[in-house]
Amino acid sequence: MQTDPSLTVPELADLAGVSAGQASRRLDRMIADGVITGQTAVVDWAALGFPLQVSLRVTLDKTVPGAFDAFLAAARDVAEVLEIQTFLGRVDVRLSLVARDLAHYQLLYRDRILALPHIADIEALMDVAAIKSDESLPL
Repeated sequence: MQTDPSLTVPELADLAGVSAGQASRRLDRMIADGVITGQTAVVDWAALGFPLQVSLRVTLDKTVPGAFDAFLAAARDVAEVLEIQTFLGRVDVRLSLVARDLAHYQLLYRDRILALPHIADIEALMDVAAIKSDESLPL
């Protein structure tokens, strides 16, 4: 299922060597137990006109009460931000975003990113290549 989530229950059952009823019950149990949390489509952002990917490492002003919550709420409103991760350490948050080109990124950075509240420091890393991008476990 990790390799091809479009497989039907009978196809999964055949691959697992069990009946379709058994496969269906196992899938239902994995969903109920939170092992399977959904299925997603992998979008090629470049094919949609957003070939530029940037990772921003953000350090927040932690002297301000509620800085994390305010920053995260505002960052969620930036449509080009695809992923938000929080960390322990010097870097507090990583934003992953896409842009149409460098000019679009510059506008986005100046007008939307730098306007986010409570930023103490920010570092931009331009993605050059994705060497490995996999969310499946080696089963």
